This record gives sequence, C-alpha cells and structure tokens, in this order.
Amino acid sequence: MRLWISLFAFAGVIFSAWTASGSPTTQIPLLHSSSGGPSRNIPAQLFYELEELSRIVDISYCVGTTGIQKPFLCASRCQDFVGFELVTTWNTGPLLADSCGYIAVSHPPSRPRIVVAFRGTYSVANTIADLSTLPQEYVPYPGDDEDETSDVPYKDQHPRAQRSAKVETSRCDNCTVHAGFMISWKHTRPHVTPQLEELVKQYPGYQLTLVGHSLGGAVAALASLDYKSRGWNPQVTTFGEPRIGNLALMHYMDRAFVSEDAQHFKSMYRRVTHVDDPVPLLPLKEWGYRMHAGEIFISKPDLSPSVADLQYCIGDEDPHCIAAADPASPQSAEKLEGGELAERELREWWNADQSKWAVPSRYRIWQLLFAHRDYFWRLGLCLPGGDPTDWYREHPLFDDGMD
Repeated sequence: MRLWISLFAFAGVIFSAWTASGSPTTQIPLLHSSSGGPSRNIPAQLFYELEELSRIVDISYCVGTTGIQKPFLCASRCQDFVGFELVTTWNTGPLLADSCGYIAVSHPPSRPRIVVAFRGTYSVANTIADLSTLPQEYVPYPGDDEDETSDVPYKDQHPRAQRSAKVETSRCDNCTVHAGFMISWKHTRPHVTPQLEELVKQYPGYQLTLVGHSLGGAVAALASLDYKSRGWNPQVTTFGEPRIGNLALMHYMDRAFVSEDAQHFKSMYRRVTHVDDPVPLLPLKEWGYRMHAGEIFISKPDLSPSVADLQYCIGDEDPHCIAAADPASPQSAEKLEGGELAERELREWWNADQSKWAVPSRYRIWQLLFAHRDYFWRLGLCLPGGDPTDWYREHPLFDDGMD
C-alpha cells in the first residue's frame, strides 16, 4: 500500500512541476578523454568494487523484513561475503523519516572495512513531495551535536565513547538541507555513531565505508559530512541518491570530498546514477536543490551493465550525465537559488502550478519500480539471490563489453 501511495506522491511532484514534454530517454554514449582532458573511462577494478557495494547495500533491505542474523546470515546475498561480521542493525520506524540499515566489519579475506549500509525506501517520493519539509539551515558537526542516545530506548542504548579530540570544524555559510532527509539522519545518528566511535578505535586500519541506496543515499551523504568532520575520513558510495541541499551545501560537500589533484578512482565519494532513474533529479531545481560532484553515470538503460557503460562525470552537474535529463530552466532555478524562498511563496508557487499536468517522458513514474532499483542488480527485495528477475541474469562482470 505504501508503495502505491508513494507512486501517486511521486506523480504529484512531477505533474505539478512541468508543462512541456521531452524526448524519450536514450542511452547516452560514453565519452572518452580528449586531448588534455580528464578521462571518463572507469577502471575495471572500480567496476568490480561498485558492483560489490550494490550487493552489500541490497542486503540492507532484509532489515525490517526477515532480518540479518549474526555472524552474517540473511535470506539475501549474505553468503557472498566471507569474512563479514554483523555488528548491529537499526530500524527507526515506518514514517516518512524512517531509516534502516546495518553495520558490519569486513575481515580478511575480504577487504578490511567497517561497513555502514543505509537502506532505501519506497517512501522517498513521499518524503520529497511533503511540502511540510521545507529546506532548513544546515549546521555542520559539532554545531548540531545532540545527545546521540536521547531518542533511543534505554534497552537499546549503546555506551557513548568519549568524543575524539580530532574534530575538523568549518562553517557552511548559507547552507540549507532538505528537512526530511535531515530528520532521517538525526533519527539514525544515535543508533550508528556510538557504535562507530568504538569500532574506529578497535580497528584503526579498517576503512570506514558508507553505502546507501535511494533515501539511504541521502542519509549516507549527511552522515559522511558528520564523520568527515570527526576525522574518520569515510569512503562513500551512493546509488540513486536524491539532491539533498542547496548550492552552498553542495560546494561544502565538494570541498570536503573532492581534491583538485586527485585521480577519479581515488575519490572518496562516488555518487552512482542511472540514465532512467528520476530520483537523482529530485527535489526539483525550482525548489533550490542542487547535485554535488563525484557522479559515476550508468548510461545503459537495462541490466546488466558492463565497464563500457559506466563513465566519470565532471563537476556537479555534467551535461553528459544524469543532469542531461533535467529540463529545469536556468531562470526558474536562479529565482529559488539557495533554497531561500519563503514558505508562503513556495506554497503559492505549488498551488499555482496545479494545472500543469503534462509529464516529460524522461520522468517516467514507473521507473521508481525499475530504473531506480537497477544498479548492477535489481535492488530492494530480501530473497535468495536478490530480486527474482536477477536469478537467471548474467553477472554484470561478464556481460558484453567487459574487457
């Protein structure tokens, strides 16, 4: 029932936003490096890593359904990961700001990592569409640091470790964040951060790895800023991450994770998008939201992709990547720059556009069920082998186009 409600909410967002229809989405050709320009080709090793992370985040969909048990057992893909040790799972509830996921430690023979997987939710469209969740001010850690066990039942509380002396503080001037996503992160933080404080000390040589899909990608993005400020240097990978804040916040994220002289494959933030996925284009530019850098674009519409179907994207909104599917006009975007539109004005704008029912074909609402889930595999069901459509699908690593 929630799924269909979500689809109607998603349709409402799209129906109210646009009047002109666009041309059908087609596969965007891979652009190779030109003379003197950065290469857009991803190495095979990164392809392997992203495919593995898609299975790791797919396991998070077992939380709230059949569950994940220790040492690392579930009805989905847990058997793929030898050396994984489950630490904990969390589920903050069934509301719009819900968050689910798990923490695991990856021991050899797997790569040494502390893994935090943030589950997506089909209510992402509801969260985006809810006009009560207008942009709010973003205050970086430790400025917004609250008692991280205050909202957790006493029986579930985990002892809070002493705060690390290594805190990298920086201001985020004029930054705003989607209030719904921020609420999700604040609900999640007391379940996750105290555990990580201890694990980071216990396994100093293990890479802190955050991975999220859909709404989980938005929560992972906000978590990454918090943990970066704590000096934990997380590596972040998201699939189908929505826009989370305004231009100022996106620049703040870019400064935190993008190095001018860093090579693509060494990036600490990979934001994976898919040619037909509408969620990375939401919330709308008209509401003052922007994408951040680190995008890796899957240009093949259907499963399974190969190395040749993935490309690096340049800057925050590369016109050769998912931004090409966004028909928002620069004029309307400038009007709402920074998310500073007053609530009254935003509601007036929303109500005035209720008569605009034409839907650009590139915003196909049924893709919430398909393309938004199609990241190497079809994510979102906790079943042996994943979604039944994957049971007889050829492994992405051996699909045509693989070198």
